Amino acid sequence: MRHFDYLTHDEMDELFYQKPISINRNTEREILSYALGASLYTPATKTTILSDILSKKYEGLISTVICLEDSIGDHEIVEAEGKLVEQIREVYQLICKGVLSITDIPLIFVRIRNVNQMNIIIQKLEESLCVLTGFVFPKFTGNNGEQYFRALQECNDRHQFIVYGMPILESAEVIFKESRIDELLRIHKILEEYRHLVLNVRIGATDFSSLFGIRRGPDVTIYDISTIRDCIADIVNIFTREGSNFVVSGPVWEYFINGDRLLKPQLRQSPFEKQLGGAFGRNLRQQLLKQWQDGLIKEVLLDKENGLTGKTIIHPSHIKIVHSLSVVSHEEYEDAVSILHSKSNGVLKSNYSNKMNEVKPHTSWARKVLIKSKLFGVYHEHNNFINLLARTANIQLQYSR
Repeated sequence: MRHFDYLTHDEMDELFYQKPISINRNTEREILSYALGASLYTPATKTTILSDILSKKYEGLISTVICLEDSIGDHEIVEAEGKLVEQIREVYQLICKGVLSITDIPLIFVRIRNVNQMNIIIQKLEESLCVLTGFVFPKFTGNNGEQYFRALQECNDRHQFIVYGMPILESAEVIFKESRIDELLRIHKILEEYRHLVLNVRIGATDFSSLFGIRRGPDVTIYDISTIRDCIADIVNIFTREGSNFVVSGPVWEYFINGDRLLKPQLRQSPFEKQLGGAFGRNLRQQLLKQWQDGLIKEVLLDKENGLTGKTIIHPSHIKIVHSLSVVSHEEYEDAVSILHSKSNGVLKSNYSNKMNEVKPHTSWARKVLIKSKLFGVYHEHNNFINLLARTANIQLQYSR
């Protein structure tokens, strides 16, 4: 698998200064943790998981989470476990027969309800467990976190491949102000102990919001909800700071169809016209607005500015939006290379002559940029996410430069 493998060779050449590398579940953890991009949630009761993988139904899908928790009812648990195990086993059999390769399938995770359920799934899957990249641990706290990772470690000790864990921070202990810092520090201590098994830290903004009886609308981002914004800031502070360096992903975006707007659209028209020409640029912009994608675009940009990488999604129409915004710009890439290759520790003029790059304070940022440049690629100087979306939009954009 690699990001944007649905593009033709010529399209890749025209869009990318540096193309993305291939990845699979066996890619080293430090690289893989940045690679997930838009992680699509799918209920475990769905019967077409296998066929969707074989047909590559969702263009651009790199990571998916099969959910046994909130997306299914309590009365469906046994049925959901059975369907999940059956389909994962079928994928494994196709790999054994040479019909599929581990490089052909997305990174697959299972969101379980508790440690006991994880152990049941592990036991039932047996050798076919190697199809999974990891498990997602819901409502992860300082009280239950050790249990999750201890069980995962025992699982890994029995196999010659590694299965990762991704904790979701979404509990009352984390969002409530009086307990937050102590709780985050307790969780951080657990993750440090099991760092080799931690692929990603997730943020459960929907569960956080439910504790206050609120839900953000399509005209606002999660950063407009003050209680959630403040909590995200503390999570980033503790888990992504220098010396900690866990990868934290952005919370879910819930909307995928248009309705009545109260506020103005959040996408300016001029960038689309500049990149694609008048009519074609306006056409793409209008399609994004109809699907409420302007709110998603704004939130992804804010995720990036706040140090988050990747995003949980619930609709396949979000995949290409998130990934197109994850590609490194040529300017970012040039700055990062300049900083890391500098022989001095001082200040450098940007190759774009529009900023000063300070080697010491910008080194950590530059390292992350180069990791992302390998995974998502680097745009040519004249390209950005608009050019990529124009190639994959569900409209006829007879686009040419």
